[in-house]
Amino acid sequence: MAAICFNNISKTFKTGFKRTSILSGLSFEIKQGEVFGFLGPNGAGKSTSIKLLLNFIRPDYGSIIISGFKVGTDKFRHLTGYLPETPCFYENLTGMEHLSFAGKSSGINKVLLNKKSLDILEKLNLEKAGNNLVRTYSKGMKQRLGLAMALIHDPEIYILDEPMSGLDPMGRRLITSIILNLREKGKTVFFSSHILNDIERTCDQIGILNKGKLLYCGPVENMPENNSGMEDAFVSLIEKDDMITNE
Repeated sequence: MAAICFNNISKTFKTGFKRTSILSGLSFEIKQGEVFGFLGPNGAGKSTSIKLLLNFIRPDYGSIIISGFKVGTDKFRHLTGYLPETPCFYENLTGMEHLSFAGKSSGINKVLLNKKSLDILEKLNLEKAGNNLVRTYSKGMKQRLGLAMALIHDPEIYILDEPMSGLDPMGRRLITSIILNLREKGKTVFFSSHILNDIERTCDQIGILNKGKLLYCGPVENMPENNSGMEDAFVSLIEKDDMITNE
């Protein structure tokens, strides 16, 4: 059984008196225990796909399945941990208080929650800042706290929107190691990114989206024209699709 399955998803948004197509017939599967990288230029439809996956918005057509549960039912929510591209926090709460809130919302026992929170803060190099107000955190620290909140209830599937955003090279390396560790534990990680080196280093499979269409889905090494490297292959694929679309 696939961990995540997009089945012929289409989505449009109304702009003025007409509707604009954002996604068109999007279909792909992510296997359990796989790290899947979701790529595409700005405006390709990646964020819309993630919002659909989390049931923040509904598709016009098609369905999304998470571990056998159709998205749109409450049953799928406990299976997922989510990191938005720009996490929002209560600036006058501490890091520990945020993890306490996230853990209690997930039904974690209070005694266990305290230990788990300390362990996760240490894993993300935030143990010294755990009792500091979030308003004192840097952008990179907030990004890592957002990931800590996604990790706290130990879900089976992680949905990470630009998890490397705002991180320095040390922070990126730390998040990369956590993603690879999750894969070793049999967890499924779906993440979007513009940083192709991180995708190449961590992903089992990738999906490349452009103008709402899936151009490629499979291993990095099987990408068309990948002889000169992933970046050149990615740019070539997008440029060829743009040429075809504009003809």
